[in-house]
Amino acid sequence: MTAAPEVDTLVLGGGVVGMAIAYGLAGAGERVQLLDEGDDAFRAARGNFGLVWVQGKGLGNPAYARWSMAAAERWPAFAQELAALTGVDVELSQIGGLTMCLDDHELAARAASLESLRKSLGGQYPYEILDANSLRAISPLVGPDVVGAVFGPLDGHVSPLRLLRALVQGFALRGGELVAGVHVNRIERRSGAFHVWAGGTEHVAGRVVLAAGLGNRELAPMVGLKAPVSPSRGQILVSERVQPFLRHPSLYVRQTGEGVLQIGDSKEDAGFDDGTTLEQLSRIALRATRCFPILANVNVVRTWGALRVMSPDGFPIYQASSACPGAFLVTCHSGITLASLHAGPLVNWLRGGAEPNDIQGFKAERFDV
Repeated sequence: MTAAPEVDTLVLGGGVVGMAIAYGLAGAGERVQLLDEGDDAFRAARGNFGLVWVQGKGLGNPAYARWSMAAAERWPAFAQELAALTGVDVELSQIGGLTMCLDDHELAARAASLESLRKSLGGQYPYEILDANSLRAISPLVGPDVVGAVFGPLDGHVSPLRLLRALVQGFALRGGELVAGVHVNRIERRSGAFHVWAGGTEHVAGRVVLAAGLGNRELAPMVGLKAPVSPSRGQILVSERVQPFLRHPSLYVRQTGEGVLQIGDSKEDAGFDDGTTLEQLSRIALRATRCFPILANVNVVRTWGALRVMSPDGFPIYQASSACPGAFLVTCHSGITLASLHAGPLVNWLRGGAEPNDIQGFKAERFDV
């Protein structure tokens, strides 16, 4: 077994979370190597909805709301930087997003929870409640069953596949090395360096960042950390290309730059089964057509299931190892929204800078009860 040349940082996991971190580290002048398991892994980064989303984030935890707002505010500059470096347009549209409600109780409950969050943040939390007429003024094809919506001005969406492509290309252009198709078997820290065995090779680095999604559960204990994450399945329908009609994304329906519609709305405890079920797909389609009756005549061309990476309370885990200094754990289920921060302020912390205030409460010890 041969030893690879030493690098500054090894990032484990090549999804959006790991690639954003690796891209940021390489941009800071680090020698970075990223180890990615390949297509045998559960690919949350390739099966998500592509939302850059703020509204509703942070209920019960204002720090997460602030972290999400900071990410959304950084996204335009982040997208421009990626386009300038790689030529890849990630199709960011950030003109606001809608959460549509099908009855008055649902709308009132949504408004009450967001107002509570706004008060906990001292009023610094933008959203607007739209009645049926105001909603149809900006989205005329909304169906009669929709009584109103919440409008979040910071919300938007991107192409997750284009984003991942841009991060991979940008990482390479910044001098990073991607090693794909390898499974990490063991991590050891000795003589001030981390030795990681993967793909028949010993990789050596001064720092290691665990960003392997659900794989972090097995990797974290190797460096004295805990990653109590579990899968939550989401199912998605994808339509044929249709004439653009939906400018604002929602939690249930968004129209991509190519004109196709992504339709999704499920959170299922199905273990590691990333398949689809007729029951859930039918329910998802029914709600979507109630929101937009025009969809009743649109053909669905494919469906898929994907596994979100969820902690017990739904919030991220950002942690440095005290047992193995130089090892870090990063896990979250909002990798698209948070990519702009993972490539910037989070990288500063990983390189020895101050830990951002808003993530100081996101340690795994909060689950030790």
